[in-house]
Amino acid sequence: MLTRTLLVVCSALAALLGGATQAAEVYPSKAIRLIVPFAPGGGNDNIARLVGQMLAKSMAQPVLVDNRPGAGGSLGAEMASKAPADGYTLFLGGVGSHTLNPSINPALTYDPVKDFAPITWLASAPMVLVVHPSVAANSVQQLIDYAKKNPSKLNFASNGNGSSSQLAAVMFNTMAKTEMVHIPYKGLSPAVTDLIGGQVQLMFSSVVAILPHIQAGKVKVLAVTSAQRIQNLPNIPTLSESGLTGYETSSWYGILAPAGTPAAIVSKLNAEINKALQNPELRAKLAFEGAEPIGNSPEFFAAHIRNELVRVAVFTKNMKLD
Repeated sequence: MLTRTLLVVCSALAALLGGATQAAEVYPSKAIRLIVPFAPGGGNDNIARLVGQMLAKSMAQPVLVDNRPGAGGSLGAEMASKAPADGYTLFLGGVGSHTLNPSINPALTYDPVKDFAPITWLASAPMVLVVHPSVAANSVQQLIDYAKKNPSKLNFASNGNGSSSQLAAVMFNTMAKTEMVHIPYKGLSPAVTDLIGGQVQLMFSSVVAILPHIQAGKVKVLAVTSAQRIQNLPNIPTLSESGLTGYETSSWYGILAPAGTPAAIVSKLNAEINKALQNPELRAKLAFEGAEPIGNSPEFFAAHIRNELVRVAVFTKNMKLD
Protein backbone atom coordinates (compact mmCIF):
# COMPACT_ATOMS: atom_id res chain seq x y z
CA MET A 1 0.00 0.00 0.00
CA LEU A 2 2.82 2.40 0.94
CA THR A 3 4.67 1.59 -2.28
CA ARG A 4 1.53 2.28 -4.30
CA THR A 5 1.02 5.61 -2.54
CA LEU A 6 4.62 6.63 -3.22
CA LEU A 7 4.19 5.76 -6.88
CA VAL A 8 1.07 7.93 -7.09
CA VAL A 9 2.89 10.86 -5.42
CA CYS A 10 5.92 10.49 -7.67
CA SER A 11 3.70 10.34 -10.75
CA ALA A 12 1.92 13.49 -9.66
CA LEU A 13 5.22 15.30 -9.08
CA ALA A 14 6.52 14.16 -12.43
CA ALA A 15 3.36 15.46 -14.10
CA LEU A 16 3.74 18.80 -12.37
CA LEU A 17 7.39 19.11 -13.31
CA GLY A 18 6.67 18.00 -16.83
CA GLY A 19 3.90 20.57 -17.10
CA ALA A 20 6.20 23.33 -15.83
CA THR A 21 8.90 22.32 -18.32
CA GLN A 22 6.39 22.22 -21.16
CA ALA A 23 5.04 25.64 -20.14
CA ALA A 24 8.57 27.06 -20.20
CA GLU A 25 9.20 25.55 -23.63
CA VAL A 26 6.20 27.34 -25.15
CA TYR A 27 6.69 30.50 -23.09
CA PRO A 28 6.02 33.17 -24.10
CA SER A 29 2.94 32.62 -26.23
CA LYS A 30 1.56 36.16 -25.82
CA ALA A 31 2.64 39.68 -24.93
CA ILE A 32 4.56 40.33 -21.71
CA ARG A 33 3.70 43.30 -19.50
CA LEU A 34 6.62 45.12 -17.88
CA ILE A 35 5.43 47.36 -15.03
CA VAL A 36 7.58 50.46 -14.53
CA PRO A 37 6.77 52.27 -11.27
CA PHE A 38 7.67 55.73 -12.58
CA ALA A 39 6.30 58.10 -15.22
CA PRO A 40 7.29 57.91 -18.90
CA GLY A 41 10.42 59.72 -20.02
CA GLY A 42 12.69 59.21 -17.00
CA GLY A 43 15.69 56.95 -16.58
CA ASN A 44 13.65 53.99 -15.30
CA ASP A 45 11.25 54.20 -18.22
CA ASN A 46 14.04 54.59 -20.80
CA ILE A 47 15.97 51.60 -19.49
CA ALA A 48 12.83 49.45 -19.33
CA ARG A 49 11.98 50.26 -22.94
CA LEU A 50 15.52 49.58 -24.16
CA VAL A 51 15.63 46.17 -22.49
CA GLY A 52 12.03 45.42 -23.44
CA GLN A 53 12.75 46.03 -27.12
CA MET A 54 15.69 43.63 -27.11
CA LEU A 55 13.72 41.02 -25.15
CA ALA A 56 10.79 41.29 -27.56
CA LYS A 57 13.10 40.51 -30.48
CA SER A 58 14.70 37.48 -28.86
CA MET A 59 11.42 36.03 -27.51
CA ALA A 60 9.28 36.91 -30.53
CA GLN A 61 6.55 38.49 -28.42
CA PRO A 62 5.79 42.14 -27.60
CA VAL A 63 7.01 43.52 -24.27
CA LEU A 64 4.55 46.25 -23.27
CA VAL A 65 5.76 48.86 -20.78
CA ASP A 66 3.04 49.74 -18.28
CA ASN A 67 3.91 52.95 -16.35
CA ARG A 68 2.41 52.98 -12.85
CA PRO A 69 4.00 55.93 -11.01
CA GLY A 70 3.42 56.85 -7.40
CA ALA A 71 4.78 56.58 -3.86
CA GLY A 72 8.41 56.25 -4.92
CA GLY A 73 7.77 53.04 -6.82
CA SER A 74 5.51 51.38 -4.26
CA LEU A 75 2.27 51.53 -6.24
CA GLY A 76 3.74 49.71 -9.21
CA ALA A 77 5.48 47.21 -6.95
CA GLU A 78 2.24 46.40 -5.16
CA MET A 79 0.48 45.81 -8.46
CA ALA A 80 3.28 43.56 -9.70
CA SER A 81 3.41 41.56 -6.46
CA LYS A 82 -0.28 40.65 -6.82
CA ALA A 83 -0.14 39.75 -10.51
CA PRO A 84 -0.44 36.13 -11.69
CA ALA A 85 2.87 34.28 -11.35
CA ASP A 86 2.90 33.07 -14.94
CA GLY A 87 5.77 35.06 -16.46
CA TYR A 88 3.51 37.49 -18.29
CA THR A 89 3.88 40.28 -15.75
CA LEU A 90 7.39 41.55 -14.96
CA PHE A 91 8.51 44.46 -12.81
CA LEU A 92 11.35 46.96 -13.06
CA GLY A 93 12.54 47.16 -9.46
CA GLY A 94 15.01 49.55 -7.94
CA VAL A 95 16.14 51.45 -4.88
CA GLY A 96 12.73 52.98 -4.23
CA SER A 97 10.57 49.87 -4.52
CA HIS A 98 12.98 47.33 -3.07
CA THR A 99 15.23 49.18 -0.64
CA LEU A 100 14.15 52.57 0.56
CA ASN A 101 10.38 52.32 0.84
CA PRO A 102 10.49 48.95 2.63
CA SER A 103 12.91 50.51 5.13
CA ILE A 104 10.80 53.57 5.95
CA ASN A 105 7.18 52.64 5.31
CA PRO A 106 5.74 49.96 7.61
CA ALA A 107 2.38 50.26 5.85
CA LEU A 108 3.61 48.70 2.60
CA THR A 109 1.33 45.95 1.37
CA TYR A 110 4.10 43.93 -0.25
CA ASP A 111 7.29 42.28 0.96
CA PRO A 112 10.29 43.11 -1.27
CA VAL A 113 11.81 39.67 -0.71
CA LYS A 114 8.93 37.24 -0.19
CA ASP A 115 6.58 38.61 -2.86
CA PHE A 116 9.01 38.64 -5.78
CA ALA A 117 11.12 36.26 -7.82
CA PRO A 118 14.32 38.12 -8.83
CA ILE A 119 15.37 37.52 -12.43
CA THR A 120 18.46 39.65 -13.01
CA TRP A 121 20.13 42.87 -11.93
CA LEU A 122 20.11 44.94 -15.11
CA ALA A 123 22.28 47.97 -14.46
CA SER A 124 23.61 50.48 -11.98
CA ALA A 125 23.83 54.26 -12.41
CA PRO A 126 25.82 56.63 -10.15
CA MET A 127 24.54 60.09 -9.28
CA VAL A 128 26.18 63.48 -8.93
CA LEU A 129 25.90 66.05 -6.16
CA VAL A 130 25.09 69.42 -7.72
CA VAL A 131 24.37 72.81 -6.17
CA HIS A 132 22.89 76.07 -7.42
CA PRO A 133 25.57 78.68 -8.26
CA SER A 134 24.32 80.87 -5.42
CA VAL A 135 25.50 78.33 -2.84
CA ALA A 136 28.81 79.46 -1.37
CA ALA A 137 30.52 76.09 -1.75
CA ASN A 138 32.86 74.76 -4.41
CA SER A 139 33.70 71.48 -2.71
CA VAL A 140 32.00 68.88 -0.56
CA GLN A 141 33.84 70.04 2.55
CA GLN A 142 32.79 73.64 1.97
CA LEU A 143 29.20 72.48 1.54
CA ILE A 144 29.37 70.52 4.81
CA ASP A 145 30.84 73.51 6.64
CA TYR A 146 28.14 75.80 5.27
CA ALA A 147 25.35 73.33 6.13
CA LYS A 148 26.59 72.95 9.71
CA LYS A 149 26.74 76.73 10.18
CA ASN A 150 23.25 77.07 8.67
CA PRO A 151 21.19 74.10 9.90
CA SER A 152 17.92 73.47 8.04
CA LYS A 153 18.57 76.37 5.64
CA LEU A 154 19.70 74.23 2.72
CA ASN A 155 16.94 72.46 0.79
CA PHE A 156 17.67 69.44 -1.36
CA ALA A 157 15.36 68.33 -4.16
CA SER A 158 14.58 64.75 -5.08
CA ASN A 159 12.43 63.14 -7.74
CA GLY A 160 10.09 61.80 -5.05
CA ASN A 161 9.74 60.12 -1.70
CA GLY A 162 11.47 56.77 -1.65
CA SER A 163 13.76 57.62 -4.55
CA SER A 164 17.47 56.90 -4.89
CA SER A 165 18.02 60.67 -4.97
CA GLN A 166 16.45 61.03 -1.52
CA LEU A 167 18.46 58.10 -0.20
CA ALA A 168 21.71 59.65 -1.44
CA ALA A 169 20.96 62.88 0.43
CA VAL A 170 19.90 61.04 3.59
CA MET A 171 23.20 59.17 3.54
CA PHE A 172 25.00 62.51 3.12
CA ASN A 173 23.08 64.07 6.04
CA THR A 174 23.85 61.07 8.24
CA MET A 175 27.54 60.73 7.44
CA ALA A 176 28.27 64.49 7.36
CA LYS A 177 26.05 65.21 10.39
CA THR A 178 24.18 67.95 8.55
CA GLU A 179 20.52 68.97 8.64
CA MET A 180 19.48 69.68 5.07
CA VAL A 181 15.74 69.67 4.33
CA HIS A 182 14.11 67.35 1.81
CA ILE A 183 11.82 68.81 -0.89
CA PRO A 184 10.27 65.94 -2.87
CA TYR A 185 9.04 66.47 -6.44
CA LYS A 186 6.86 64.38 -8.72
CA GLY A 187 9.64 63.46 -11.08
CA LEU A 188 13.16 64.47 -11.98
CA SER A 189 12.33 67.20 -14.50
CA PRO A 190 10.48 69.53 -12.10
CA ALA A 191 13.19 68.98 -9.48
CA VAL A 192 15.93 69.99 -11.92
CA THR A 193 13.86 72.97 -13.07
CA ASP A 194 13.53 74.33 -9.54
CA LEU A 195 17.21 73.67 -8.83
CA ILE A 196 18.22 75.73 -11.87
CA GLY A 197 15.74 78.42 -10.81
CA GLY A 198 17.18 78.57 -7.30
CA GLN A 199 14.01 77.43 -5.49
CA VAL A 200 16.11 74.61 -4.02
CA GLN A 201 19.84 74.70 -3.39
CA LEU A 202 21.08 71.22 -4.25
CA MET A 203 20.21 67.71 -5.27
CA PHE A 204 21.63 64.30 -6.08
CA SER A 205 20.79 63.79 -9.75
CA SER A 206 21.33 61.23 -12.44
CA VAL A 207 24.29 62.12 -14.64
CA VAL A 208 22.33 62.15 -17.88
CA ALA A 209 19.62 64.53 -16.62
CA ILE A 210 22.00 67.12 -15.19
CA LEU A 211 25.08 66.94 -17.45
CA PRO A 212 23.87 69.55 -19.99
CA HIS A 213 23.16 71.98 -17.15
CA ILE A 214 26.61 71.37 -15.66
CA GLN A 215 28.19 72.07 -19.04
CA ALA A 216 26.09 75.25 -19.40
CA GLY A 217 27.18 76.50 -15.96
CA LYS A 218 23.65 76.48 -14.58
CA VAL A 219 24.68 74.25 -11.66
CA LYS A 220 27.96 73.38 -9.96
CA VAL A 221 28.96 69.73 -9.62
CA LEU A 222 30.82 68.82 -6.43
CA ALA A 223 31.11 65.03 -6.40
CA VAL A 224 29.90 61.69 -7.72
CA THR A 225 28.27 59.03 -5.54
CA SER A 226 30.06 55.99 -6.95
CA ALA A 227 33.11 54.30 -5.47
CA GLN A 228 35.18 55.30 -8.50
CA ARG A 229 35.24 58.40 -10.69
CA ILE A 230 33.07 58.21 -13.78
CA GLN A 231 33.90 58.50 -17.47
CA ASN A 232 31.58 61.45 -18.15
CA LEU A 233 33.15 63.56 -15.37
CA PRO A 234 36.68 62.23 -14.87
CA ASN A 235 37.91 65.31 -12.98
CA ILE A 236 35.12 65.26 -10.41
CA PRO A 237 35.99 63.45 -7.16
CA THR A 238 33.87 60.87 -5.42
CA LEU A 239 32.18 61.72 -2.14
CA SER A 240 34.42 59.17 -0.47
CA GLU A 241 37.49 60.99 -1.81
CA SER A 242 35.96 64.27 -0.62
CA GLY A 243 35.90 63.39 3.06
CA LEU A 244 32.90 61.06 3.48
CA THR A 245 35.00 57.91 3.56
CA GLY A 246 33.04 54.85 2.49
CA TYR A 247 30.19 56.78 0.93
CA GLU A 248 28.77 54.91 -2.05
CA THR A 249 25.32 54.69 -3.55
CA SER A 250 23.68 54.60 -6.96
CA SER A 251 20.43 54.01 -8.74
CA TRP A 252 20.04 50.37 -9.69
CA TYR A 253 17.57 48.61 -11.94
CA GLY A 254 16.51 44.99 -11.98
CA ILE A 255 13.83 42.74 -13.44
CA LEU A 256 11.62 40.74 -11.10
CA ALA A 257 8.50 38.58 -11.41
CA PRO A 258 5.78 37.79 -8.87
CA ALA A 259 6.77 35.15 -6.32
CA GLY A 260 5.83 31.67 -7.44
CA THR A 261 6.75 32.20 -11.09
CA PRO A 262 7.96 28.80 -12.35
CA ALA A 263 11.71 28.36 -12.02
CA ALA A 264 12.00 27.29 -15.65
CA ILE A 265 10.44 30.58 -16.81
CA VAL A 266 12.66 32.61 -14.45
CA SER A 267 15.68 30.78 -15.84
CA LYS A 268 14.61 31.42 -19.44
CA LEU A 269 14.03 35.13 -18.79
CA ASN A 270 17.36 35.39 -16.98
CA ALA A 271 19.20 33.84 -19.93
CA GLU A 272 17.45 36.02 -22.52
CA ILE A 273 17.92 39.29 -20.62
CA ASN A 274 21.55 38.58 -19.78
CA LYS A 275 22.17 37.76 -23.44
CA ALA A 276 20.59 41.08 -24.40
CA LEU A 277 22.84 42.90 -21.94
CA GLN A 278 25.86 41.65 -23.91
CA ASN A 279 24.60 43.29 -27.08
CA PRO A 280 26.94 46.18 -28.00
CA GLU A 281 24.04 48.34 -29.21
CA LEU A 282 22.13 47.94 -25.95
CA ARG A 283 25.25 48.53 -23.88
CA ALA A 284 25.94 51.75 -25.78
CA LYS A 285 22.38 52.94 -25.24
CA LEU A 286 22.52 52.12 -21.53
CA ALA A 287 25.79 54.03 -21.28
CA PHE A 288 24.05 57.00 -22.91
CA GLU A 289 21.53 56.79 -20.03
CA GLY A 290 24.40 56.86 -17.54
CA ALA A 291 23.92 53.20 -16.64
CA GLU A 292 26.47 50.41 -16.44
CA PRO A 293 25.10 47.01 -17.59
CA ILE A 294 25.45 44.20 -15.05
CA GLY A 295 23.48 40.98 -15.60
CA ASN A 296 23.80 38.05 -13.20
CA SER A 297 21.93 35.11 -11.68
CA PRO A 298 18.59 35.29 -9.85
CA GLU A 299 20.40 34.19 -6.70
CA PHE A 300 22.97 36.97 -6.96
CA PHE A 301 20.28 39.58 -7.53
CA ALA A 302 18.26 38.26 -4.58
CA ALA A 303 21.33 38.54 -2.35
CA HIS A 304 21.89 42.12 -3.55
CA ILE A 305 18.36 43.10 -2.53
CA ARG A 306 18.72 41.51 0.91
CA ASN A 307 22.11 43.16 1.47
CA GLU A 308 20.81 46.57 0.41
CA LEU A 309 17.87 46.31 2.80
CA VAL A 310 20.29 45.79 5.68
CA ARG A 311 22.73 48.48 4.56
CA VAL A 312 20.12 51.16 3.92
CA ALA A 313 18.34 50.54 7.23
CA VAL A 314 21.35 52.06 8.99
CA PHE A 315 20.57 55.38 7.31
CA THR A 316 16.78 55.30 7.22
CA LYS A 317 15.87 53.95 10.67
CA ASN A 318 14.79 57.40 11.85
CA MET A 319 13.56 58.64 8.49
CA LYS A 320 9.93 59.29 7.65
CA LEU A 321 8.15 59.90 4.37
CA ASP A 322 7.44 63.61 3.92
